[in-house]
Amino acid sequence: MEKIILFAPLVGAIIAGFGWRIIGDKGAQVLTTALLFLSCALSWIVFIGHDGTLQQIHILDWVQSGALDTTWSIRLDRLTAIMLIVVTSVSALVHLYSIGYMAHDHNFEEGVSYRPRFFAYLSLFTFAMLMLVTADNLLQMFFGWEGVGLASYLLIGFYYRKPSANAAAIKAFVVNRVGDFGFLLGILAIFFLTDSINFQDIFAAGPALAETQLRFLWTDWNAANLIAFLLFVGAMGKSAQLGLHTWLPDAMEGPTPVSALIHAATMVTAGVFLVCRMSPLMEYAPEALMFVTFIGATTAFVAATIGLVQNDIKRVIAYSTMSQLGYMFVAAGVGAYSVAMFHLLTHAFFKAMLFLGAGSVIHGMHHEQDMRNYGGLRHKLPYTFWAMMIGTLAITGVGIPLTHIGFAGFLSKDAVIESAWAGSAGGYAFWMLVIAAALTSFYSWRLMFLTFFGTARGDKQTHQNAHESPMVMLVPLGVLAVGSVLAGMVWYGSFFGDHDKVNRFFGIPAHHAEASAPAEGVVAAGEALAEGDLEGAADAVTKDIEGADATAAGEAHAEAMAPETEPGIAPQGAIYMGAGNTVIDDAHHAPVWVKVSPFVAMILGLLTALWFYVWSPSTPRKFMEAQRPLYAFLLNKWYFDEIYDALIVGPAKKFGGFLWKRGDGNIIDGAINGVAMGIVPFFTRLAGRAQSGYIFTYAFAMVIGIVILVTWMTISGGAN
Repeated sequence: MEKIILFAPLVGAIIAGFGWRIIGDKGAQVLTTALLFLSCALSWIVFIGHDGTLQQIHILDWVQSGALDTTWSIRLDRLTAIMLIVVTSVSALVHLYSIGYMAHDHNFEEGVSYRPRFFAYLSLFTFAMLMLVTADNLLQMFFGWEGVGLASYLLIGFYYRKPSANAAAIKAFVVNRVGDFGFLLGILAIFFLTDSINFQDIFAAGPALAETQLRFLWTDWNAANLIAFLLFVGAMGKSAQLGLHTWLPDAMEGPTPVSALIHAATMVTAGVFLVCRMSPLMEYAPEALMFVTFIGATTAFVAATIGLVQNDIKRVIAYSTMSQLGYMFVAAGVGAYSVAMFHLLTHAFFKAMLFLGAGSVIHGMHHEQDMRNYGGLRHKLPYTFWAMMIGTLAITGVGIPLTHIGFAGFLSKDAVIESAWAGSAGGYAFWMLVIAAALTSFYSWRLMFLTFFGTARGDKQTHQNAHESPMVMLVPLGVLAVGSVLAGMVWYGSFFGDHDKVNRFFGIPAHHAEASAPAEGVVAAGEALAEGDLEGAADAVTKDIEGADATAAGEAHAEAMAPETEPGIAPQGAIYMGAGNTVIDDAHHAPVWVKVSPFVAMILGLLTALWFYVWSPSTPRKFMEAQRPLYAFLLNKWYFDEIYDALIVGPAKKFGGFLWKRGDGNIIDGAINGVAMGIVPFFTRLAGRAQSGYIFTYAFAMVIGIVILVTWMTISGGAN
């Protein structure tokens, strides 16, 4: 079953890509979509039936060289099961949606058969992502990692006739190579220190790496921290974290279904998955985790500020993706890996629906993407309106405070913010996420108000011809809407509930340590119970609880639930939380003001958006004119592209031009031309003078040659 899940998309990609002339244009679309739904159905069966224990399914022997022995195997644990349903569900719905969206694509001429290529690329992308999430060693993961990079390049640049699409594809490819270089260095460092790249061996070596010093760039580093940092650099590229994020908005040049596939559940979440997968190593790298937390929190804030002023509907959602990825990294950075995966899961549903909903709007508005030319579309596109309304309620975090009732984003985002408060002691990460929550609410409702409310703006003919999308595009929206409503409530306990339930879900065994904070009271109570003294047992427990410090109790509880770890043995479970990791327990005991802060931030963002775009539509322009430098700063995305152009791209172009004109043109071409046009003709002319045409000249030359030869033979023979 697992092998079918993995290889069905690859089979579809090969047949659609190379055999579409036999099965036809429509056949390629139906085949790839059907195979993805097969993978999706089997993935849900695996997810629901999985008991949390690790399974390693051997496929074939792969690379064997010296100490390096990597087999191609499927590592099936709870992390893999989660990613299987996320990747295959979103991909299957994107395939189905694309049948309608690409039916009348305006970027290709009639009669040009390009759809099989598009669906082949989608299936190839899905196969590469499945390779990544099922990997049992770092080489296999790196293969899938680079595979999604290749497929994203092909999909972002799918409209190859557009120069902007080609530039965006190249930008995504190059920026990701920067991050991948760090990832590769991390893999090499792991192999250098552990003599293996298999996950079980790496996880078992975590405590040893924490005590190892490694020399890198003329400096001594703690090996665990350095490796964790290098791996996170790779994650920064794939997941568009601050510094390596500039490719993400430009990726909107691809077709809208591509945006949903890349930005919702697949490539951009690979970095979060990597950090969670490597939790047995990350737990021994506290400095690296602090860096992860800082970058994640800063990314969430910066991306949210940029999303405030964007006018392209897809770019607003793209920056929203970047911001939400920051939330996930904060959760992973403070050690709440299950919470990071929780937000990854819920985010996949509502973000895919927002992107596909935006695609439905673009499709109905004849490929108009500027929200300033929308308005009043809720009557023209009623189903799309309600789907995007549900997505907006989910991403902004609408629910009943202090309960487990609400849309998917309400439960997972609140879990992240509460974990950030616990893990950063209410510091930088917590406040950045709360502010980002307010900004997210504002730009999300801004999108809804500009698109579906008010009066029609822009071209009147376009508004008159606006139409709802076909059913093949609306069905995926309906399915994703169900996930956006229920996913958080259904899986809250499994990802952020009590320790026992979370441990069972992720296959983490309970620790049976004797020592704990209230040990004396427990012992006394046990003795009293043994003697039949119920009152004495109750008194002993009460005294011990009253005398125990809350923090110590939390640490003891986490230690009791932590998996047993022995030197040289990998910890059990899909994720690992060290004995001192009490973040989730502390998050449950967060003050009420911490728990309601995301809801308050959401309300503030909603009220501000209502004020700006419903109650007083003239306010945005007045604010923009009053704060023009700030508006320009945000509109130009904090000038990251301009800074990179000035510091990196410009000098690189000048250096390349110097090597081209001076190195290649003057030196290389000059040397070759000099030999071909100078030296060779010179000797040719000298040789030509010997060609007199007279026999006595040639005879004289032969005599001279014989004399020289005889002289040389005589001298050399005498020497011997």
